[in-house]
Amino acid sequence: MNAIRSALLLTCSIVGMLAHAPAFAQDSSARTELKRVELSGAPGMEVISSIVEFKPGEDVPPHFHHGVEAAYVLQGAMLQTPGKAPSLIATGTAVMNLRDVVHGGAKVVGDTSFKLFTVHVVDKNKPLYDSPH
Repeated sequence: MNAIRSALLLTCSIVGMLAHAPAFAQDSSARTELKRVELSGAPGMEVISSIVEFKPGEDVPPHFHHGVEAAYVLQGAMLQTPGKAPSLIATGTAVMNLRDVVHGGAKVVGDTSFKLFTVHVVDKNKPLYDSPH
């Protein structure tokens, strides 16, 4: 009986912790969220910083954001868009993607991961990534 009681208490504790965890769960296994705050002076908007890493052979799926994405390439890599030759996205490159503009759609080729620091200024309570399909 004590074992059952202990298991129930543990389960309730875990559920309680999850209920108080931030509501912004990871929406991409490649992304590690660092910080999320409301954008002062702009109700309904938030700022999200993350590290994103795509390993060799992984796809950067086509997607768009409900706001602006700014990124800095921490580790450059070769990316290949279907039907095109691979191209190097160099370390130190700055990237800017505008609201609702589809980007991505490439595969990391070679033996180096593609790693970015991203900052999104997006609509609150909408998914960070959305598929164009």
